[in-house]
Amino acid sequence: MLPEPVGVSLMVTPWNFPSAMATRKIAPALAAGCTTILKPASDTPLSALAVADILAEAGAPPGTVNVVMAKGSSGVVDVMLEDPRVRKLSFTGSTEVGRILMEKAGRRILRTSMELGGNAPFVVFDDADIEAAVQGAVVAKMRVAGETCVAANRFYVQSGVARQFTDRLTEAMAGLRVGPGIDRSNDVGPMINTAAVEKIERLVSGAVDDQATVCTGGAAPDGPGYFYQPTVLSEVAPDAAILGHEIFGPVAPVVSFDSEEEAIEAANNTIHGLISYVYTGDMNRAFRVGEAIESGMVALNRGIISDEAAPFGGVKESGVGREGSHHGMEEFLELKYLAW
Repeated sequence: MLPEPVGVSLMVTPWNFPSAMATRKIAPALAAGCTTILKPASDTPLSALAVADILAEAGAPPGTVNVVMAKGSSGVVDVMLEDPRVRKLSFTGSTEVGRILMEKAGRRILRTSMELGGNAPFVVFDDADIEAAVQGAVVAKMRVAGETCVAANRFYVQSGVARQFTDRLTEAMAGLRVGPGIDRSNDVGPMINTAAVEKIERLVSGAVDDQATVCTGGAAPDGPGYFYQPTVLSEVAPDAAILGHEIFGPVAPVVSFDSEEEAIEAANNTIHGLISYVYTGDMNRAFRVGEAIESGMVALNRGIISDEAAPFGGVKESGVGREGSHHGMEEFLELKYLAW
């Protein structure tokens, strides 16, 4: 078997981790021998230019790392996808845009890697260490203020500890300080733009209309900026719209459950399958539930899972392929079979 570079690789990256998203795609592509074209998000173009400058300074050959910026992404990306020299598309972003790009890439049968949206369940069983679960929940929910695809999005807590967990989570979230990131004493920064805040407001208002209780937060603070208060919602209806959408903000809706089977069914009740979180004191249950939940990654008794040495990616409509580890490099290689 002879691994060969797939060819010119187009990379379309999001705004929330502009440098990390670029480097985790460019590095394996270059290692595989592929020339790269990076199309960054229009909200964060300067990070892409900085990464390209650093790579040039580090010795990347001229023309191997290219950055194309545009206010409107679709037209520029369409032109590159139609170019016969492009043989690979790697995209990180929403499931909705991913569907469109996969359809366009399919016209030329391009190799694709897709890291798409998530709707991560955070499952807490009654035998879990509640203090550890709360600490993990805050990390999983509030990393970059919830504006990440691996953020815990739905909190399912077994009925025997639901009140205790919700009270402790409320206390922890209420203690977070909101403000500009330039002030290092702040814990929660702004959302990316006005539309992001408006989306969060709609989801929270809808949940409250469905009889959810606001335990803390529940509104955008007064004053300038795109901020939203750290929020905990309890008694959320199992069919509430907020449970079916990627919130991408600092809101934790809590739903109680009774049985393990009920928790697994609720966790899998989504088109997404990127990451899941499970807290339990029973190792057998941890692995049993971890295998039963439909997601590409499962964090067992921990609130953060990303590791450059581990494969990162999802199943169902959360993506195709993996980034990180040797599996990430394989996405930029074709296998040629030579028989003599």
